[in-house]
Amino acid sequence: MKIAVIGGNGLIGSKLVARLRLRGHEVIAASRRSGVNTITGEGLNEALRDVHTVVDVSNASSFVDPEVSDFFRRSTENLLAAGGRAGVSHHLALSVVGTQRLRTSAYFRAKEIQESLVRRSNLPHTLVQSTQFFEFMANIIPAGSGGESVHLSPALVQPVAADDVAELLVDLALMPPSNATSEIAGPDSYRLCDLVQWVMYSYQDDRPVMADTAASYYGAILDDHTLTPGPGALMAKTHFRDWLDGYLSGSRQIPHVNHPNPMARTR
Repeated sequence: MKIAVIGGNGLIGSKLVARLRLRGHEVIAASRRSGVNTITGEGLNEALRDVHTVVDVSNASSFVDPEVSDFFRRSTENLLAAGGRAGVSHHLALSVVGTQRLRTSAYFRAKEIQESLVRRSNLPHTLVQSTQFFEFMANIIPAGSGGESVHLSPALVQPVAADDVAELLVDLALMPPSNATSEIAGPDSYRLCDLVQWVMYSYQDDRPVMADTAASYYGAILDDHTLTPGPGALMAKTHFRDWLDGYLSGSRQIPHVNHPNPMARTR
């Protein structure tokens, strides 16, 4: 099967490309690096020629409006149009658990635009909503030092390893389109403030973490249901403690993503 992975050089995309190739599929890793620009449409027709399945795991470089909304609207419209011209049989898009519950956030409003465009398109599709990745927990740590306290939401989260997300996406990409939404989550739930403090300790950051129900996450206030999956979610196998032990032993690294961090605040 010929498969195009949009965002094929990113955290999830690179893992997905490698796994699909190991299973013997012809894979196009499409990104600006390979000359494919989903915003302008440059290179899209060529990238999708004879492609059976498109997997969109791309992400915006800005998480604020109007840039984030423009990215997901224009990118998704161009992908769907090019997919229609190429006769794509399955369009799979990766989104986020809780998207419909976080409309006060510009990022999640933009993800809802993406999802709506896919649902309304004529292409057979699968939407996949994932919980937060273990790898991005470090990005929730706000800048600061000394005894300055860090205020974080105590809401429940159920994060997942990027490797597990990629593995589950491979299975979904090789299945017939569901024309529905599936959820992916890790095996355990945690209080967000406790989980981030755990990561801070691994960085030898001993600032006190305060549970603060008014602390925002991408501009939104959370409760215990906002970011957790519903019944029937696909459960990944890797536990956060095991994943973090691997980081501390040096076998993997927590990436620090460079973008504005509205998920936490300091006092």
